[in-house]
Amino acid sequence: MSYLDDRADLAGRVAVIVGGGGGLGRACAIDLGGAGMRLALCDRDGASLGETAKLVEDAGGEVITGELDARDPDALTAFFGDADARYGPTCDVVINVVGGTFRQPFEESNPRGWDALIRTNFTWLLHSTQLAMARMRPHGGSIINITSIEAHRAAPGFAVYAAMKAAVTSLTRTLAVELAPDKIRVNTIAPDYILTPALNTLTEGLSEEVVALQHRIGTPMGRVGNFEDAGGCALFLASNLSSFVTGSTLHPDGGAIASAGWFNWPDEGFMNNPPQHIIEYLLGR
Repeated sequence: MSYLDDRADLAGRVAVIVGGGGGLGRACAIDLGGAGMRLALCDRDGASLGETAKLVEDAGGEVITGELDARDPDALTAFFGDADARYGPTCDVVINVVGGTFRQPFEESNPRGWDALIRTNFTWLLHSTQLAMARMRPHGGSIINITSIEAHRAAPGFAVYAAMKAAVTSLTRTLAVELAPDKIRVNTIAPDYILTPALNTLTEGLSEEVVALQHRIGTPMGRVGNFEDAGGCALFLASNLSSFVTGSTLHPDGGAIASAGWFNWPDEGFMNNPPQHIIEYLLGR
C-alpha cells in the first residue's frame, strides 16, 4: 500500500452515491471506486447507471445499483436497505448529487414550479442525509453534498434553484456542528461550469472557438472544468485526508467565485467592467 493510500484509508469502505449515474455522480463513482471503495449507486436514468457501473467494474471495483427517483422517500429508503443487505448495516460515505433547474424569470414562476425545484434540489437530500446519519453514528463518516457556485452568488433567472443550493450549504454547516461529536463530517462541493450533459445544452450551436473564448474571459484559470476536478474533491472529502474538515465548501471552479465579477479580457487583462472597445461596439460607434 502506498503512503497516499494509507493516509486516505478508503479501500474496502462503503460509499452510497445518490445520483451516481452520469455527470458529477459518475465522476465521484469512478474516483471512489478506483480508490477501492465498495459502491452503491442509484439514479433514475437506468442506461447511464449501467454505464457507470460497468466502468467501475471493469476497473476492478465492486458496485450495486438501483434505478429510482431519489424524490420518492420509499424508494430511497429501500435502496439504502439494499446497500445494507450487500455490504452490511454500515455506510462510510454518502454523496448527494441529484439536482436540476431551468431558466425562468422569477416573476413568471409559480407555486407548482417552486415545488418541483424544492423537491429536486432540497427535500430529497434531507431524507438521504437522515438515512446516512443513522448508519454512520456507530463509527463516523463523511456526507458530501454537491451544490453549485450559484449557492454563493446571485443567479438571475434561477432564483429558486440558487436559493435551494444556498439552503443545502446552510444545512451542511448546521449538521456539521450537530454531528461533529459523532465523528460525522458534512461538507459541500460547489462547482461552476463542468462539462456535464445538462450544462452542455447551454452551448449548443456555438463553435468550440466561441466556447473556449467564453471560458478564457469568464474563468480565471481559462478553461472548462472536467469530471476529474469534481471527482478529486469528492475523493479528498471522503478520505481521512480531510478528517478534520467539516462544515466547509470546496470550489472546483477555476477561480470563478474568487473573481467576483472580474473578467480576463483579451489584450486588456482583468477588468470588472467591459473594455472601452466593447462598450463602443455595443453603442454602434
